[in-house]
Amino acid sequence: MKKEEKEYQATVDKVIVDGKHGSYGVARCKELGVITFSLDQKVWQEEDAPEPGTCVILSKIRKKRLGWRAEVARFVTPLDEQQHQNQ
Repeated sequence: MKKEEKEYQATVDKVIVDGKHGSYGVARCKELGVITFSLDQKVWQEEDAPEPGTCVILSKIRKKRLGWRAEVARFVTPLDEQQHQNQ
């Protein structure tokens, strides 16, 4: 049985559009530090790309050789903010 994946709120530090393996974002969160995420539509769930300073929700976090990677990423919504305040 698979446990529910924790979601992390993070702030985008930079967006790399011409990376070796495609476009990706680099974000920072309090709990884990730096987390990268692909801007491929399998990972990034939004139509618009994030910009530095944008708040995002990252989940399905995996430890890779070079650090943490999110397998699911999206913008923060007002509902996310409400749930964060209620915790």
